[in-house]
Amino acid sequence: MPIDSPPTATTSGVTIEDLVSSRSTYSAADAALSAHIDARKIARNLAVPTSDPKVRLRLRELGEPVTCFGEREMDRRERLRQVLAHRLQSQPATATASATQSQASDSQDDSDEEEFYTEGPKGLVEARRNIACFSLLRAKHRIQRQRNEAKAPLSSIVKKRQDVLDPIKAYTNLGSQVGDDRPIAMTRFAPNSKLLATASWSGSIKLWHVPSATHKLTYRAHTDKVGGLAWHPRATLDQDPTALNLVSGAGDANVCLWSLDSDRPLATLKGHEARVARTAFHPSGDYVASASFDGTWRLWDASTTHCLTVQEGHSKEVYSVEFQDDGALVASGGLDAIGRVWDLRTGRTAMVLDGHAKEILSIDFAPNGYQLATASGDDTVRIWDMRATKALYTIPAHKSSVSDVRFSRSLAYRQALSEGEGIGSTGLYLATAGYDGMVRVWSADDWQLLKTLQGDAGRVMSVDISSDGQMLVSGEWSRTFKLWGRP
Repeated sequence: MPIDSPPTATTSGVTIEDLVSSRSTYSAADAALSAHIDARKIARNLAVPTSDPKVRLRLRELGEPVTCFGEREMDRRERLRQVLAHRLQSQPATATASATQSQASDSQDDSDEEEFYTEGPKGLVEARRNIACFSLLRAKHRIQRQRNEAKAPLSSIVKKRQDVLDPIKAYTNLGSQVGDDRPIAMTRFAPNSKLLATASWSGSIKLWHVPSATHKLTYRAHTDKVGGLAWHPRATLDQDPTALNLVSGAGDANVCLWSLDSDRPLATLKGHEARVARTAFHPSGDYVASASFDGTWRLWDASTTHCLTVQEGHSKEVYSVEFQDDGALVASGGLDAIGRVWDLRTGRTAMVLDGHAKEILSIDFAPNGYQLATASGDDTVRIWDMRATKALYTIPAHKSSVSDVRFSRSLAYRQALSEGEGIGSTGLYLATAGYDGMVRVWSADDWQLLKTLQGDAGRVMSVDISSDGQMLVSGEWSRTFKLWGRP
């Protein structure tokens, strides 16, 4: 072979040209990967404004679209971060350093303006004191009842469980009633189980006699879909019918307070900037909570109608809110798939409920005081233990989104009349509603399915359990509500 002849293939069949080409290919891939990593580092270290108007202004200055279709505030801020990182990466080192310094200066100015702790109204301190006194007494009574129940013979506990759960297996459809001309979004039994309130996407709220399902009264004030509905803890018991008995929230961003003898609201609470999804009464009846699509939940004084606190903490819309039965805690769930438990006495987060894959649509505290259930768009219900600060169990509840979850509560427990007696059927089971058209009942000790109730093959929007333990009610997409119980 001549000395200057080109090299031939090696024994493995790879030529030097192939090696050079492969090396250059790997080098290009490595360079692209390195550039991507550098871009991520730059983006991570960039300081961008937290105020959405400032984010929009900065995008306009850079010649970028101010907003994109379906884009939320957090998405817009992330897009600004990526745009800045891309531009800084393509600039010389000196320009990059100058731009980074400028961004840091803007961030410093922005952080100087932003307040993470704001001074609340004077009524907030007094409200927290009242809540602390109320909740400590309720917790004392609850713990005493639980201690007495722990001393009860096992045979009596098993018998009580059978007496409560066995009749549920015989539940059937007692009747169906057309409730409105749009879907029934919320159904709630009154504390005495003799009245039922339904809320519709038409904006109307109706009261019905139970079990006859005859119409009693229609409330009209909301101009958009009503999703929040809750009874005063003493409504239909010892509460004056002319006083506050019901609270509602709707897509018109208003919260309305209602009596039982007038179709016009006692008061309208304004302050939310977007749809109010859920409302709840504090166990004392003195305060109201509302969850909104403006990313906050609010605590209101029911007597003065003043807003006591505006609580942030979710990155997306807040959809659900519910109080613990003691009154010390409140839980909020958002479309960010995160739930938070808040201590009303301090305003601090007591627990973060992180585990769902999709939005949290409903929350309810167990009557035992230390567990709560969250219903989600990921088709599951998660049971959380606040003592261990973790999820205790995941119930594969439905084949589609779980729209509502409710624990059973007896009338004696609601009234909290006795300190040392048992709490009967309270907390022994829970009911769930799903977009698969089903209502399901589950035991609250081993989380096993007790009964499946078939609707009209449409979405079931809500479910509730009567305080006498004799019936369930479900609100449905088909504009009807159904009563379920033993025939």
